Amino acid sequence: MDAGFTAEQDEIRRTLRELLQKRCGPEELRAAVDSPAGHDPALWAALSDQLGLPGLALPEAYGGVGCSVTELALAAEETGRALAPSPLLATAVLAAPLILALGTGAQRADLLPRIASGALTAALAAPAAGLALTGDHRGDWAGGGRAGGVQARRAESGWTLYGEVGPVPDGHSADLLLVAAHTGGYARSRILLFLVPGDAAGLVRTRRTALDATRPLGGVQLRQVAAEVLGDEGGADVPGALARAGDGAAAVLACEAVGAAGRVLERTVQYVQQREQFGRAVGSFQAVKHRLADVYVQVQAARSAAYYAAWATARGERVGGLALAQGLEALRAAAGEAIQLHGGIGFTWEHDVHLYFKRAAGDELLFGPVHRLRAHAADAAALFTATEVPV
Repeated sequence: MDAGFTAEQDEIRRTLRELLQKRCGPEELRAAVDSPAGHDPALWAALSDQLGLPGLALPEAYGGVGCSVTELALAAEETGRALAPSPLLATAVLAAPLILALGTGAQRADLLPRIASGALTAALAAPAAGLALTGDHRGDWAGGGRAGGVQARRAESGWTLYGEVGPVPDGHSADLLLVAAHTGGYARSRILLFLVPGDAAGLVRTRRTALDATRPLGGVQLRQVAAEVLGDEGGADVPGALARAGDGAAAVLACEAVGAAGRVLERTVQYVQQREQFGRAVGSFQAVKHRLADVYVQVQAARSAAYYAAWATARGERVGGLALAQGLEALRAAAGEAIQLHGGIGFTWEHDVHLYFKRAAGDELLFGPVHRLRAHAADAAALFTATEVPV
């Protein structure tokens, strides 16, 4: 592994940081999260047109840039620094890889160029358990009929879907939904992915109140909605594709988390150097230095793990869950210390520090928690498998 960044990777990071500094400041961020979509369409257009961010990890044959998930993860580190609300996670990290992996030639040719250009946003409407980050695919993770989830039934003209799923990142605003649904009845049920346009008849979507307002979530209800199977319904390994997509998403989210953690730590260091108590800067006290030093070490360790996961995922290794656990833990620690060391202002709604803490807590609710991410990785590696000891 070469631990250095290429000139192209450095340029992606630099250009994206400059754009976000201009277009996603505190005022722009709060205005975006208060909008119906939960993000700024003008910023998304700029990220698409100027940087090609939605198609960064898509092949050039489909209008993409032709990079790997490594570059996408490094870009997410910069969006994490700014807590930039955008359809990047839902569209480029979750939906696009599944369309690329499972879609027919016609589906890929139709959808991926529009995703790469930013003209089409997409969202994965599936329970988080389907990504296999905290457990395997055993059990009824996609829902069980009247108890919840989505059921698919054959109709004269194709398939119809009935049920509900949520919370779905950007599920309330995406132009296209990839819906995981049960098929075949209860006895021989299996999971397929279906394509549902955002304006389909019988589709009801609402934006949900979320702990982390910078990660807008939606609830999706399907009432006999016509849908098209993604790919070949006979031979598609949907659970396997979801697990691979989940691991790639975890690597991207890990980089996003360390970007946010690094930024909130920078802001805290700047603040304690300016704030005075007892006639001297708060940052000059040894106890404060020790607390920030501990956070710095934790953030740097999480950054190393996230970079390795981004590099390894592009080569087929499955280590994203562990890196995500470390990244979320570092972000929670950095944001928690930031709230404490900012004093009274750190607890106010007007200050931005609480947004970083909510990002860590919100992502744990969606993709974690941390202890289950680590436990599943340990189970997958058989670290604690009982072995016979010879007598």
